[in-house]
Amino acid sequence: MGIASHLGPWLLGTVKNTTGTTAGTLRNMGATLVAQSVAIVYTDITAGTYAFTLPAGSQIIDATFNTTVAYATTTPTYALFVNAVAINTAANGSVYTNTGIVNLLLGNNNAAAAVLCNNVGTGDAIITFTQANVTATSGAGVLTMRYVVRQSDGTYVPTATSA
Repeated sequence: MGIASHLGPWLLGTVKNTTGTTAGTLRNMGATLVAQSVAIVYTDITAGTYAFTLPAGSQIIDATFNTTVAYATTTPTYALFVNAVAINTAANGSVYTNTGIVNLLLGNNNAAAAVLCNNVGTGDAIITFTQANVTATSGAGVLTMRYVVRQSDGTYVPTATSA
């Protein structure tokens, strides 16, 4: 298997431009979803710990925490940040005492968080997390964020092509 990189949105579909009003003539291209993950252990308790960087203009779709080693005798909570602005409130920590995937609620009826989830901004966005209430002697998991790569202005369809 090889590794490839691509700068900018990947558009998939069979019709690039709308030329009519029926299926097969209407634009059906869309941008692909991508994800980044980072392993986290119970000792990662520094506020604002770096997770990953998202490209400018990205739209955040969701975030999950897959607990691979149950946290012992604790109820940890997680907060996610885009360029130091919180995009979620701490999730219920009791779920981390079991293994499995937890969906982290994003936006939380907060206008600024909702805007950042829709478009991280015109510059690359640093994603950090805070893990709190960790008094355990064990616990680990994988934080994953899925997002759509878009242009720095938040669009994924150029208004004009360049030579």
